[in-house]
Amino acid sequence: MTQVQAVEVDARQEFGKNAARRLRRAGRIPAVVYGGGGPSIPVAVDPKAILQILHSESGHNAIFTLEIRGKAPARVMIREWQSEPVDGHLLHVDLVRIARDAKLKLQVPIHITGEPVGVKVQGGIFEFVLREVEVECLPDDIPERFVVDVSGLELGKNFRVSELTVDPKVKILTDPTRVVAHVIELKAEEEVKPAGEEVAAAPAEPEVIRKGKAETEEGEEAAPEGKEGKETKEAKEGKKEGKKEGKKEGK
Repeated sequence: MTQVQAVEVDARQEFGKNAARRLRRAGRIPAVVYGGGGPSIPVAVDPKAILQILHSESGHNAIFTLEIRGKAPARVMIREWQSEPVDGHLLHVDLVRIARDAKLKLQVPIHITGEPVGVKVQGGIFEFVLREVEVECLPDDIPERFVVDVSGLELGKNFRVSELTVDPKVKILTDPTRVVAHVIELKAEEEVKPAGEEVAAAPAEPEVIRKGKAETEEGEEAAPEGKEGKETKEAKEGKKEGKKEGKKEGK
């Protein structure tokens, strides 16, 4: 794997939120070095040096020399880092000591090259499913990445973890049956139904709505149920009053 240049740091003497703010204003960030049988050492590091490592080919798997002023240098890796959520500025870094004879478990990225024949010729859709795998190996044997050429990937076919080209010194811990990438068939769009079929298949309108439409077509205004009952009762009473008056006049 690519070796990154040494990074110089200073041991920190002040701690707490206020001290961390002053450190960041001065262009450095707090960090801590631990593991490897040694004590934990709080240090101050230049965030630009850490970003350069994170953006290198090896990324966070890079092993580099940490030179602590006044102390012995150490081979370390970036274990964790914290960034400001808005602008992405680094806030804190954890560094772990690495021993040459101790195996590590870590994630290694997968890179894809080529255009699948299943997409280019057969009209399928390419999906990159698994972007990294877990491996176990010695520090000096850590691969920067696994490169997969998918040019020959046909429609309906897939590429699995078991097909990765791996150095004998590296052990893959990820399930070998997991799919890394595949080409799937484009789903057919639903057929557009004729307008007549859509009308025929449409659910029937509620009874109240149909009745209202029929009365409207005949020129009658549909009245609310309560009002209609009231008017009918008044009309009946009016007819009774008319009959009584007619009988009186006849007498």
